[in-house]
Amino acid sequence: MTTYLYLSMIPESLVASMLPPEEFGPYLAVGTRKSSRGQAMFFDLKPGFQSDHFRLSAIAERCVPHADGRRKNSAYLAIYRVLEHVPLEAVNSLWLVTPDARSLELKQAQVPSEFPGKYHLYQEICPVHPLIASSLGPDDFCRFITDPAGLIYVPRVCFAELELSELVIDPELGRPKGYPYRHFDHLQECFAGLEDGTGKHTKTVDRLHPRQFPYRCVKSGFFLGDQQGMLYYPFPSREELGSKYFFWV
Repeated sequence: MTTYLYLSMIPESLVASMLPPEEFGPYLAVGTRKSSRGQAMFFDLKPGFQSDHFRLSAIAERCVPHADGRRKNSAYLAIYRVLEHVPLEAVNSLWLVTPDARSLELKQAQVPSEFPGKYHLYQEICPVHPLIASSLGPDDFCRFITDPAGLIYVPRVCFAELELSELVIDPELGRPKGYPYRHFDHLQECFAGLEDGTGKHTKTVDRLHPRQFPYRCVKSGFFLGDQQGMLYYPFPSREELGSKYFFWV
């Protein structure tokens, strides 16, 4: 039987499974009787992935069929500092799974030359997950947050750019209609603080913001990157969400 390797973002982990991505997503979201249910997000890794950091030799022992012939759903290989040890070139598609177990595959695309908008709102997903207001585009934000010269940084980061609606036009008066952002007044203050002359490019809106959020909040898409590069996974347009991908609204 074929064995697959998955880099899960919620929670961060490296998992071996006999389930292909279309079946692994529903298993993560709905699980078995011993598992909690919820949104899932993971990358499938390209075949032939090798690593000196992970004990991949354990796959042959742990990811085997059950005695009755059923496939092994999951065998966890690592749960700590996983993302930073999986090189970008080993990462394939991103899979978004709804709480009711519907999977959507997002394929890599070329990073746009520019991202419109003076302001951006980022949900960091892994390895940390604050909500960040920024004047930096996704590519610059990625380099900024993974810069080892910074006082606070992470080696690699996965994040999503979220929709701002009217906030893009007027950060003081605009209100992001239809988006469940908490502490809206503080969100406005953060964007206003980016123009206070201090030269700051980022403001933490919520350092403990939950990683699970309605997919309809996603604007341009999802990003995975570090100082060497960045992968981009565009999210369906509003029109596509309304006509084809309405389960991810």
